[in-house]
Amino acid sequence: MKHRGRHRRRRRSAALRAVLAGTALALTAAATLISASQAQVTEDSGALKPLTSPADTARFRLQEHMVPARELDRLAAGMGRPVGVDAVLAGADRTLRTADDCSADDRASLPLSPAAARAYCWDPADTAGGWRPASVTVSGDDGARGAHRVVLAGWTHGTGTGRPGERGLARVAFVDAHDPAHLAYRSVLLVVPVAGGRDYRGLVSDVSGMVRYRDKLLVTTTAGAADALYVYDLRRIQRTTVDAPAIGRVPGGWSADGHRFVLPAVGSYRFTGGHCAPAGPPCPGALALDRGTAPGSLVAAERTEPGSDRAARLWRYALTAGPARPGPLATDARGRADAVEAYRTRASGIRGVLSYRKAGADRPSWYVGRLPDPQDGHGGLWRQDTGRGRAAHCGADASDHCWARGAGSLSYSPETGEVWSLSDSMLFTVPLPALDRAVD
Repeated sequence: MKHRGRHRRRRRSAALRAVLAGTALALTAAATLISASQAQVTEDSGALKPLTSPADTARFRLQEHMVPARELDRLAAGMGRPVGVDAVLAGADRTLRTADDCSADDRASLPLSPAAARAYCWDPADTAGGWRPASVTVSGDDGARGAHRVVLAGWTHGTGTGRPGERGLARVAFVDAHDPAHLAYRSVLLVVPVAGGRDYRGLVSDVSGMVRYRDKLLVTTTAGAADALYVYDLRRIQRTTVDAPAIGRVPGGWSADGHRFVLPAVGSYRFTGGHCAPAGPPCPGALALDRGTAPGSLVAAERTEPGSDRAARLWRYALTAGPARPGPLATDARGRADAVEAYRTRASGIRGVLSYRKAGADRPSWYVGRLPDPQDGHGGLWRQDTGRGRAAHCGADASDHCWARGAGSLSYSPETGEVWSLSDSMLFTVPLPALDRAVD
């Protein structure tokens, strides 16, 4: 009740804050446009090339591995009854500041074209250390309805900073986005059950891609790992009982490196062709949900380095049509999932992907957000299909370095018509029509 009351008290100033935020975004974009215009157009991602040969398509095959229900139930019996998303939001302990309250450097990380409509910077307590956000998914993606509009952001701790026990860990920020003028959030540590459900360990993974589909959450794993995707069930969030640096069962209860909640994995998907590699299965880097297919589908982009000469791959898996299956991907009788389409693109350094088919179009468009080469400037935003590729341009010389600095994943909300994304410093939205105007 206190949380909702705070929302009501601040609604009276929401309109003024929105105007100030819009002014700040416009001024930031105008100021940065001059320096960005000095960059020259050096790349052309071109049209997508379909991959249809059995040798190419076999590399995308996944094998489903679900954690036995008895192990998940054993963990819940030891930790207490699981809670849901509402319990996490009710305990939100951080706020996102609107753009007018963010630093000039934070605002400079926002895209130049198309410009952000709304933008927020994270609590300094979260960004001052080794944690960095890289992926985002919104509750409107999967048609889910509830008391809250929820944005989930995936964070990964750097491997070269902090205590040895926290390096490489992954967590999710659950953001209550009901009131656009006041976003509050709380972080939940991602964990993996071990010892038959008697304990858990922290997930050590680069969560560069994340998708919510109904009650399931799919996240990417670290490049080169045996698993391609981990699966989480948002109905199985567990409370911890001990505030300590340790992760797992400890004397007196359960700990998660200071996190109040943990989310245990319920399964994973592994490439049948072995570890991801340039000559083998692709390492998933970015994920998104496409509800324009029947049933919905998961789209993915291969993780490559900015400026790489190696063509990246884009591909799609069908999602299960009904809620009965424990795994979100559609599989055959042997638990295998095959890509329903795949492409090569000349784009490199892809960190955001989105597939969307406009009304009346004969094929979907693929939007990719790219890191620049070198990685200290603004990235690029491209729209591609099998016919052509076009980039967003800005500046006097039509530079294509117009997207966010440190570009993160893309997530479309059909409820609001917005695309959510991340820069290296901020969470922001862009109306989907603005993406098309920028590349037309």
